[in-house]
Amino acid sequence: MPDYAPLVWDKVGERFYETGVSNGVLWVWDPTLNSGAGGFADGVAWNGLTNVSEKPSGAEPTALYADNIKYLNLLSAEEFACTIEAYTYPDEFGVCDGSAALDSAGGLIVGQQKRRQFAFSYQTKIGNDVDGSDKGYKIHIVYGCLAAPTEKGYATINDSPEAITFSWEVSTTPIDIGSGFKPSALLIIDSTKITDEKMTLIKNKIYGCSNNNSTYQTPSQILTLIA
Repeated sequence: MPDYAPLVWDKVGERFYETGVSNGVLWVWDPTLNSGAGGFADGVAWNGLTNVSEKPSGAEPTALYADNIKYLNLLSAEEFACTIEAYTYPDEFGVCDGSAALDSAGGLIVGQQKRRQFAFSYQTKIGNDVDGSDKGYKIHIVYGCLAAPTEKGYATINDSPEAITFSWEVSTTPIDIGSGFKPSALLIIDSTKITDEKMTLIKNKIYGCSNNNSTYQTPSQILTLIA
């Protein structure tokens, strides 16, 4: 006979939540790499992240009717977008935001230039009722990103000064995942479900270590790394 047990809610150690955003990493597409074939340059740290809002859309049903009844629902393609907010951004992000340097030192900047594709990673914390916000973390990697022009509001300094918060609306193009999955623009790595040894391998690649710089990693590359 199978063992049966009633459901139990809010058990100790199972009251999970997510919080925070940190450890931003930016990889910018460089068309000059790989003998002109292009590729993603080494990653750079993105300081001053304040908010990343994930905005999936699509997957909307369209009802079809036949034989005087609702026959089936067809779902539209799902898309992924996000909004990045920060107090600052890496110099390398300028070409993704439509800027270009007129001089080699980067002291003369012009806008309204061609925008480059980029990939982006950030980390969130996992908490519970026992360990607080130190239970674990998730590494989010967003692929095929393009930043749209956004408003930047500059205001006079007064008796309650505030730092400017920059904001970018980001659209994505899904990349191939392989292994029978549909293309996707988002990968999430959960430290509570992957061993510390494998998480170290992943972080050494995307954050860099004493042996290598931060490098762009596709989902299939990460899967191969920890297989």
